[in-house]
Order: sequence, then structure tokens, then C-alpha cells
Amino acid sequence: MNPASSVDAAGHPKLERRFGLLQATALNMTNMVGMGPFITIPLLMSAMGGPQALLGWFVALLITVPDGLIWSELGAAMPGSGGSYVYLREGYGRHTWGRLMAFLFVWQFILSGPLEIASGFIGMAKYLGYVWPGMTRTHELLVCAGAGLVAIALLYRRIRSIGWITVCLWVGTLITVTLVILSGALHFSAARAFSFPDGAFHFSTGFFLGLGAAARVGIYDYLGYYDACYIGDEIKNPGRTIPRSILISLVAVAIIYLLINLSIIGVIHWSEFVPAEKHPESNFIVSIFMEKLYGPQVASVFTALICWTAFGSVFALLLGYSRIPYAAAQDGCFFRAFGVLHPKKGFPHRSLLVVGLLSIVACVLPLDTVISALLTTRIVVQFAGQIGALVLLRRHQPQLARPYKMWLYPLPCFVALAGWIFLLATTDQGILLYGAISLLAGVVAYFVWAARQRAWPFEPVPAQQPPG
Repeated sequence: MNPASSVDAAGHPKLERRFGLLQATALNMTNMVGMGPFITIPLLMSAMGGPQALLGWFVALLITVPDGLIWSELGAAMPGSGGSYVYLREGYGRHTWGRLMAFLFVWQFILSGPLEIASGFIGMAKYLGYVWPGMTRTHELLVCAGAGLVAIALLYRRIRSIGWITVCLWVGTLITVTLVILSGALHFSAARAFSFPDGAFHFSTGFFLGLGAAARVGIYDYLGYYDACYIGDEIKNPGRTIPRSILISLVAVAIIYLLINLSIIGVIHWSEFVPAEKHPESNFIVSIFMEKLYGPQVASVFTALICWTAFGSVFALLLGYSRIPYAAAQDGCFFRAFGVLHPKKGFPHRSLLVVGLLSIVACVLPLDTVISALLTTRIVVQFAGQIGALVLLRRHQPQLARPYKMWLYPLPCFVALAGWIFLLATTDQGILLYGAISLLAGVVAYFVWAARQRAWPFEPVPAQQPPG
């Protein structure tokens, strides 16, 4: 299929369909792998005090696989810039509740999107601490800012060249994780990897709270399996490409994560970096892993590869997330200034700049707070909200073209919802309070905005549009 023209019938620039299956899968996987397994292994093991925390990976997988089926059906049926924004708007009613849900999604995205991108910058800066022993907090922030500005500069161009930049970064990611896995396999000790502490599987309240914490870390590391959905207007043959890229990414990254974790704890005993807050070297645990096997010079080179991988992740995130305010503004549900494309290069340049700069600012927060806060703000509106949107679309729009329909519907919806509820139930009360306050503030902000714009519920619902 030939790519769409870069201008519409009126001569205005529009997004081009340039991403095929290879580029879409590379985008997802680069985002998913990124810094995740390299910075969160100590956090994961600290959550449950030993290698039993690997159960958190499996719980996370039990949530993300059915959730990936939800994303696949929605993304194939309604490919467009903004992803969740489009699904929530259409699922709950374009002119009624869907306007509120879409607004709340953009609202929480403004809070959580830059946090997720910032986590990659933070992880990269911490790994540089291995080759820069005297690094201070000020130095870390300067590194984050510099990396953020470079990412913005690389994305400030047409999508056709970005696709190959994405693939190149993905190749670097694959090289990095392959070297870790092979090195671990050659020096693996099962006795070291599976040295469980006493009472590791005592099923108490504390066990399940720890499992929830470990699963949140796992979910954070899997985030991004849906990144191609955010640039649906730039995906070739989206009805086939989006579902395939999501499922391929989930399966491949699940295997990669398990092997990386086993490689690390099969060489370095978990007690050497647990609890993470008492072991500064946990900030660059994979560099320590390579140093133990091959010496400091090889470890320094490998640290550079990890930073490359981290940069690839934030590059992929910033690409996808920069399209969300653009899509909302195009639809009249966000500030109009974001709803324009660069007059010559045809990409949402204002949205890119704002999201990128907010991500740099978010780097001032601690990493563990960033991870918990971004998940809490997303679960209710985005992940749980999309489950409701899919059910409503199945019920009210059976005629909607669905190039991909989820397997075993509605079972994956129930499984995913139960998983999201479990994560909320095991979240620290302070983080839950933050999420509740931000959601309530978003509802208030919507009604203030709607009153000024004469939008629903302050205008009549069009007769041809049934309420969602």
C-alpha cells in the first residue's frame, strides 16, 4: 500500500503512514526494554526481599497480555493519533461522557506521561554514576536535561526518517540485552539465583502487599507494548500492524526480562543489593554485573550501551506521547495551539516541545516515586477506562469495522480489570491519595473548561448522537 500523501485535500500538511510492522514493533520494544530491567531489578527484589519477587513479573504478564488484546482491538478498529484519547472518546460517546473521559485522559497524561519519560532520563543519569564516581545531584539533573534536549532535537523532523532512527536504537537495545543474557548464561549459578530466604512463600498479608509492589515494578517495565497505538495515523495497514506489533512485543520482551533477571541474580547474590536504598551500587547493578565478570574497562563500555538503550526508550516514548495533546487539540478538547503541524516537516512540533520540556522538569523526583505515581494516575482512567470503552463499543457499535477481534471475549477484559484492581489495592495510601486528588482536580477542571466552551453537559446533545 502506498503511503498517504503528506497534504490533505485543502493543501494542509497531515501525518504520513510510514511505520510498518518492523518499525512499529521496534518502537514498542525499544520503549518497553529501555532502562526498565536495568534500573528496576534492585527495586523488584527489594519489594519481596528475595528472588521470589520474580513472581511479580508473572503477575504483571497476566495483566498485560489480556490488556494487550484490548489495545489490539481498539487500535485496529480506530487507528489515530492519541490512542487512548480516541478510544475513550468514542467508547463513552463522542458528545457526552466520552468528552469527559477523553479530557481526563489528557489531564492524567500531562501528569503521568512526562513522569514515565523522566524515569528513563533518571536511570541513564544514575548509570553514568558508575563511570563518574563524583557525580552530584546537580550533575544528574544536567545529564537529564541534556539527554532530553537531544531527544527533542532528533524528533524534530519528518516521520519517514524517524522510523529508521527508531530501528537503529532498537538494534542497540537488542545488542545490549543479548550481551547481558549470554554473559549470565555462561556464568549462571542456580544455587545463587534461587537462594530463597526463610518464609519466602508464606502467604500472609505482607506477602501479597510485596507481590503487589513487585507487580507494579513489572508493569512499569512492560509499559510501552501499546506505543504504536499513539501514532495510529502514521502506521501502514494499522488493522494488521498494530495487533501484531503489540503481541510480538509482549512475548519477546517477557522472555527477555526473565532471562535478564536470572542472568543478574545468577551471578550476583540478591543480598548484595537488597534493600536497594542501603546499596548505592544498585543504581548501576548491570555495570557491577559486567565488572564482576570482565573487569571495570568492559563494564564502562557496557555502561555506554545501557545509556544508549535508555535513550532509545525515552525517544520512543516522546515520539508516541507527543501525538496525544495534538490529537486532543484537533478534536477541540484541548488548547488549540497544540493542534497544528509543523508547516514544512508535518509533525506536531508544539506538542513535542511541551511534553519534552515537562519530562525534563519531572527528573527532579525520586525514581521509585515516579514509577508508583505514573501507574496510579493511569489505572482508573486509561487502563480500566479502556476496558469499559471496548465493552460499550461492542454493545452500541456492532457495525464498527474490527480488523482484529480479541480472543475469548469478554474473559480478557475481566482478567485485566482484576489485575488493575489488585495493583490499586496494594498501593501505598499516600500514592493513592495523590491519584485521587489529581483525578478529582481533573473532573473539576473539565467542568470549568466545558462551561467556558459551552461543551457537554452545558450544551444539548446532538439528536443524531445517542448518549454513550
